[in-house]
Amino acid sequence: MLEVQDVVVDPASRRVWRAGQEVVLSRMEFNLLHALIRRPGELVTRDELMRQVWGATFYTSSKTIDVHVGWVRRKLGDDGRCPTLISTVRGRGLRFEKG
Repeated sequence: MLEVQDVVVDPASRRVWRAGQEVVLSRMEFNLLHALIRRPGELVTRDELMRQVWGATFYTSSKTIDVHVGWVRRKLGDDGRCPTLISTVRGRGLRFEKG
């Protein structure tokens, strides 16, 4: 079990909770969240995410990542304009905030 802030991720069962409420994620959304939350406070580059989440060694657009991050933020109740869970570091990658 991984727990950062009030988000709990169980990699074995592929389940997620926020503030005690279960959050249903798609397979790719779960993989993206897991890739970020297992390294809290650390920057995860877009290249790393494409390899870990999508199994791709290259990508032509960051829109895939942006769209999925938007869905995960929305499902977790994280405001994309002022996120407290998943932060975007322009030109570098994403970070799951420690709190």
